[in-house]
Amino acid sequence: MAAPYRTIRNVIEHETEVRRSRFLCALAPAPSEEAVREFVAARRRLHADATHNCTAYVLGTGQRRADDDGEPGGTAGTPMLEMLTRRGFADVVAVVTRYFGGVLLGAGGLARAYGGAVGEALDRAEVVEMVPATLVAVSIDHGHAGRLENDLRASPYALRGVDYGARVTFEVAVAEDGVPEFERWLATATAGRAAAGFGELVYLPR
Repeated sequence: MAAPYRTIRNVIEHETEVRRSRFLCALAPAPSEEAVREFVAARRRLHADATHNCTAYVLGTGQRRADDDGEPGGTAGTPMLEMLTRRGFADVVAVVTRYFGGVLLGAGGLARAYGGAVGEALDRAEVVEMVPATLVAVSIDHGHAGRLENDLRASPYALRGVDYGARVTFEVAVAEDGVPEFERWLATATAGRAAAGFGELVYLPR
């Protein structure tokens, strides 16, 4: 079974100061690489006068990248990324903007400052738990489709779409651990008239 993960609901910004250097961490939900690029570009335009704009992001359960933006290798983007992954976050992009305060922090100090900036921002974010789910294609004859649609919309199951073909097909996202219960619910709700086909993995907010 796929693992759940955490993401954030809204953009958040938090500032910390370490030995006169200002570290502004901005976090944003990131459902795609395009969303990452747009957010990073916007932050770099907003803080074009900053000493550094370092970035890290995690997409889904696999893709992750970090950029030190001129800081010594591994002292900025990497600790930012490690903070995101250690805390179980994904579909999130972090940009930490540094305004140099005149005091060198050393490699260890930089890593703590950048990672800590992300950690403090995460502490203030509205967290959303995402759980693995299966897309289920439920098909039924037109005569019983209206009743089933009403039942689905009143149920705890996420109705994602409806296709009116030779039979009516409903696309429903069902949490993986709830599939057996959904099958029982569907059989009862339709008196066994519906057919279900199980498809790809998606994630749903808990």
